[in-house]
Amino acid sequence: MKIMNVKIFGTAALAVVMAVSCQPKKAENEEVIVEEMETTTPATITIEKFEDSPAYANSSLTMTKPSGMSVPQAGEIDFSFEVGDYELGAQTEKNGMAANLANSGNGQHIHFIVDNGPYSAHYEPEFKKEMTAGTHYVVAFLSRSYHESVKNPNSFVAKKIVVGESSDDMNVDLEKPTMIYSRPKGEYSGADTENLMLDFFLLNTTLSESGNKVRATINGQEFMITEWAPYIIKGLPKGEATIKLELLDADGNLIQGGFNEVTRTVTLKD
Repeated sequence: MKIMNVKIFGTAALAVVMAVSCQPKKAENEEVIVEEMETTTPATITIEKFEDSPAYANSSLTMTKPSGMSVPQAGEIDFSFEVGDYELGAQTEKNGMAANLANSGNGQHIHFIVDNGPYSAHYEPEFKKEMTAGTHYVVAFLSRSYHESVKNPNSFVAKKIVVGESSDDMNVDLEKPTMIYSRPKGEYSGADTENLMLDFFLLNTTLSESGNKVRATINGQEFMITEWAPYIIKGLPKGEATIKLELLDADGNLIQGGFNEVTRTVTLKD
């Protein structure tokens, strides 16, 4: 009787082994393919309008040095600004999403930009800046402590400055529609990687669904912006992220101007 039981068990086990081994390999392959797809699916990137900031509608910025459009020679140049109804060095009130953004511990400041390059932050109204010889385009605007620009008719300065001998091959006219890149910038780590501010400054134009627009391409994903406002980028993976901004006309064509197309790379770390 015991031998019979062993034989029955052995036959049943053999049947199970044969049933498993006879399963079509296609199902196995399909399972592997699904797993590969799941691990290579790109992160979903989104942007959303940011509306939680105090307006500072009456704040102003005026450049007092250099007083003219020319500087005799290259080197360290003195810049001086008058700031109205705005406190440099103060922490901006953080409502809603603002509390989750990268923030400067030194407070509110001036974003100072030369030739649409990355800005330098200045917490005092007077500072020195190294300038090379040639024609340069300086744009400066008030910034909240979490790096959002103050957008009103008096919150900025846009000026062409010739240092030493004049030279100009940048195809820039600050009297025409011009876009100046601001954020995101540099490196982000920890919680700051979850919400990145996308911000830019516009001169001589506005945005609308039927008019000029800004196309933002973030890691290859396109977003059409029809309102001049700050936006929050979410869903960026760790590593390098590429942000490209283009100022377009109503027909989707790039508006001519040396600063109206710009690409920057930022880094997100754990």
